[in-house]
Amino acid sequence: MFPLSILDLAPVVHGGSVRETLQASVELAQNAERWGYDRVWLAEHHGMPGIASAATSVLIGHVAGATSTIRVGAGGIMLPNHAPLMVAEQFGTLDALYPGRIDLGLGRAPGSDGPTALALRRSKHVDPDAFPQDVQELLRYFSGDNPVLATPGKGANVPVWILGSSLFGAQLAAALGLPYAFASHFAPAHMMDAIALYRQRFRPSEHLAKPYVMLGYNVIAADTDEEARLLATSLEQAFVNLRLGRPGTLPPPSAEFSRQLPAQAKALLRSVLSCSAIGSPSTVRDALQAFIRRTDADEVIVGGMIHDVSARLRSFELLANIREQLPRPPG
Repeated sequence: MFPLSILDLAPVVHGGSVRETLQASVELAQNAERWGYDRVWLAEHHGMPGIASAATSVLIGHVAGATSTIRVGAGGIMLPNHAPLMVAEQFGTLDALYPGRIDLGLGRAPGSDGPTALALRRSKHVDPDAFPQDVQELLRYFSGDNPVLATPGKGANVPVWILGSSLFGAQLAAALGLPYAFASHFAPAHMMDAIALYRQRFRPSEHLAKPYVMLGYNVIAADTDEEARLLATSLEQAFVNLRLGRPGTLPPPSAEFSRQLPAQAKALLRSVLSCSAIGSPSTVRDALQAFIRRTDADEVIVGGMIHDVSARLRSFELLANIREQLPRPPG
């Protein structure tokens, strides 16, 4: 069966609270486990009132503690914000608590605006180009091949992924022989080039024998195409607000939003959200089948920013119900 996972951005909805959001993340993970999803990932974002997963490792532990078998991980930890030793200790601790269930995806962007990024940095002189060295340092803490001992951390069974939305991450993942996750759910422009580069340059390692690509994808599923398109206006409003520099909580759906949107904004949404399936189960199935065949993805990780919690759960349930109709994974 084709591997399907969930990217939970822990959206704080308009009129809701962080506590309610975190409760919804637990409920989603528990249902995802029951529906047969492979993993749930949470992402590090800072300074964003609409995303509640800033303390990512804390939330991962909370979600893992409320589930039994599903993998739980970071999609991802923004490594420039952290000392690699502390990340190794945090995820070594998670692995000790929930053995064999923890993933660690690493990104090189701060995941925030400029002032927030500056507030997060270990110093004012953090070099974003040091990301490859930081990744290798982190791997050495897990392997124990480092003068400084990570406890917990040494010997942890935590798969490390490289995340990216450009060719940089693809090259690094290939050179280190690590699995690669591409952010096609919001930055699809370089997706096909990144996949090809990663597969062409991949070097087998102690971590991974052959390339493994997971791609981000948006799914808004409902009983009808019309209902799904209405639900999707929450994601569209949030994305436009973010691009205009006014991030906020996730707005309720609005039938008027699309009609009032300028042509330039509509073109932007078509481009950045092109890796999406919005509609009834059959519409979603056809779109996702085509996406998997076009990319030969090894796995798809699905986001679904829906304002109503019950509708969000229903969307992921409908997707789980069509999983058997998706193409077999390559290899």
